[in-house]
Amino acid sequence: MKTLNYRQLFLLNTAQTSTSPRLIEVEKAEGIYLYGPNGEKYMDLVSGFAVSNIGHRHPRVVQAVKDQVDKYMHVTVYGEFIQAPQVLLATELIALLPKSLNTVYFTNSGTEATEGAMKIAKKYSGKSKFIAARKAYHGSTQGALSLIGDEKFRTPFEPLLPNVEFIQYNDKDELDKIDENTAAVILESIQGEAGIRVPDLAYMQAVRKKCDETGALLILDEIQTGFGRTGKLFAFEHYLIVPDILLLAKGLGGGMPLGAFVTRHEIMDVIKDNPILGHITTFGGHPVSCAAGLASLQAILDEHLMDKVEEKHRLFRQLLVHPSIKEIRGKGLMMCIQLDTFYQVENISKYCAEHGIMIDWFLHHETALRLAPPLIISDKQISEACQVILQGIEKYS
Repeated sequence: MKTLNYRQLFLLNTAQTSTSPRLIEVEKAEGIYLYGPNGEKYMDLVSGFAVSNIGHRHPRVVQAVKDQVDKYMHVTVYGEFIQAPQVLLATELIALLPKSLNTVYFTNSGTEATEGAMKIAKKYSGKSKFIAARKAYHGSTQGALSLIGDEKFRTPFEPLLPNVEFIQYNDKDELDKIDENTAAVILESIQGEAGIRVPDLAYMQAVRKKCDETGALLILDEIQTGFGRTGKLFAFEHYLIVPDILLLAKGLGGGMPLGAFVTRHEIMDVIKDNPILGHITTFGGHPVSCAAGLASLQAILDEHLMDKVEEKHRLFRQLLVHPSIKEIRGKGLMMCIQLDTFYQVENISKYCAEHGIMIDWFLHHETALRLAPPLIISDKQISEACQVILQGIEKYS
């Protein structure tokens, strides 16, 4: 019998990250649905913020976790013992990536992947200047936060890392800030928390060219965009370029905590010595998470989950028509509905939750609703979700 008041204990004993948490209690998750303790059912159009690309508790992932737990869990710090789940996942990833991305360092999260990439970029290049984009999001630790060009988020935690300059995303006129003193340029392949900003092909190719000309490394953040969300396994494939360092997390672990930075051996090898163990982590690449990640990746490929992403994107656009919708932006199943005010966004989001649809907004853009459902969402479910969203928009227009 359930006797604990989890809501009260949540507010009393767990750290709060905002003054108005959603306070939706989840007892179970399956497929594209979340379930509450009193029979509540929510269609998840956020995918745990681009984590559950193949849905919640995919059978292959659940089985892989169970199988690995029966063998071993944590055994030692990362990089010392040969652990099959890490080796197999790294090998699978490298087989799917361009030849220059041929060595993987597993972390616990996306922000840790960012931190590791910054360290190797500085040590490899011998430089300390970073170029990042305004309204970017690369994580919340102090190094990653230093790359976020939104003063509202940066100022309370300053001083942060020096020698970071910001450019306007998708603006070729600002690329002259990339020069011979630049260690690396770090960009999201599609800006997420800025309200889903898809760059032009010409812009991304110009960034790659400028990095080549100046000797700066190009770091692409695919933490939200990776693993089929945009209709390709990695979003940089849309731009016909290859980064020097690739950041992964979220969808990588199939619901388990896992991140990675991927690069070529020449760059990664700088952490081997001077000093030895130049970048270490205790739990990074946890074997259970890596087993889950491999199962998730294989599910995406074997079940052809990317094949209909663009078709589902078009269906959302076809159904979401209303005078209050100013624009729908995005690529694949990484989209947003642009409205006029945060009042609309907040109240439509609440309305949708009350009617069984989980939707959200963005860290750096408060006037748009986030759409990032699992890739397994059906046409029928898209239609049901859009109907509720349109009802909410109508109510608060």
